[in-house]
Amino acid sequence: MFVYNWKAGGLLKHAFQEHGWFPFNVPGLLKSLSASAADPSTLLGTAAITLEEPGFYYSLAYCVLVVLFGFQRIRRRKTPYVKVQTFTLMAVQLVPLFLLPYFVLPYLGHNGAFDSGFGKTFADHLFPLANYAHGREYWRAFGFVLAWPLFIWNVFTEQPLWWWLAISLIQTFVLIPLLVRKFGKGAYCGWICSCGALAETLGDLHRQKMPHGKFWNRLNMVGQGILGVALALFLMRAITWTLPGTWIGEHARSLYQGLLSSWNLFGVQLNYYWIVDVFLAGVVGVAFYFWFSGRVWCRFACPLAALMHVYARFSRFRILPEKKKCISCNVCTSVCHQGIDVMNFANKGLPMADPECVRCSACVQSCPTGVLEFGEVDPKTGAVLQRARLAASTVRIAEAAKH
Repeated sequence: MFVYNWKAGGLLKHAFQEHGWFPFNVPGLLKSLSASAADPSTLLGTAAITLEEPGFYYSLAYCVLVVLFGFQRIRRRKTPYVKVQTFTLMAVQLVPLFLLPYFVLPYLGHNGAFDSGFGKTFADHLFPLANYAHGREYWRAFGFVLAWPLFIWNVFTEQPLWWWLAISLIQTFVLIPLLVRKFGKGAYCGWICSCGALAETLGDLHRQKMPHGKFWNRLNMVGQGILGVALALFLMRAITWTLPGTWIGEHARSLYQGLLSSWNLFGVQLNYYWIVDVFLAGVVGVAFYFWFSGRVWCRFACPLAALMHVYARFSRFRILPEKKKCISCNVCTSVCHQGIDVMNFANKGLPMADPECVRCSACVQSCPTGVLEFGEVDPKTGAVLQRARLAASTVRIAEAAKH
């Protein structure tokens, strides 16, 4: 709670800023050590501005955890699949979600890359001018990876940012459906998303703590509810764009503001941002790793995951079982941090088609008899179209080595 209030614009952030406490005293310290820290066009000068943002330190800690626990995961789960997947998650977390918004784009901006020509057009449409930090909203670059409605802030703007609307539309309704159709929901949740990156690294040792059963499966609908709110917010925002000053436009604006910017309680605004982005995705989503596994947010509340559950109904991705090898040990189910009863499919010889699957490979890797493998199935005929080439089962890897 302390960390998120401090980094997300709560009372703690304002108190630290008012008193000049960390990190708001960092630029002054750097400038006292080197004159170049006062020049934003230098690397140190760019860093001096970035290091004043509490959000930077949260992102830095996030990256450190993903990398450190990522290497531990690779050493623990010795399969080509886990190695490639984890290095991919590390790379996505470090480059587009950390270096790009905090250093690369600001440095380019301070060195004139966005002052004229296409560079200015590019920046004006994607990173509008601002009166804080680096002078442009480079944080919007998170939207290159984090799609709507997981990341809503490039869509829910006072006036439409048309380039971001186009990017978000293509991401959410074209690229992700295509990925899910072939590779399942896990193509995004398990290989790209920053929430999945932390869940598969820091949360790897806690995956067996995810509760299973009918009650918990019903809680999966929380994400559908949040998705409904996100859709309603977008509808109201679109009405205010297209019908400004009209009766319906003003009522839509009032409803929108009620969900996104009001309900002040003890100095904290209880709105979509604080309830969903900060509390559910952050406080609950991360702190509950150690009690309910690393996929608490992903399974129960993520609105993008809820949308992908719809896409997954048309997916060809399956976990294929070899029924004769199954000994009903329940290991595959126990390590599933999405709460899927994998053994129920395996001992019946049925391809596992649960839309909750994030393609983490824990069930495949942990199976003591090598029952499971990833593949694609024709949804209409049930025929196996393809089997995954990237090995994920230690048993099958050992068997292949013998031959």
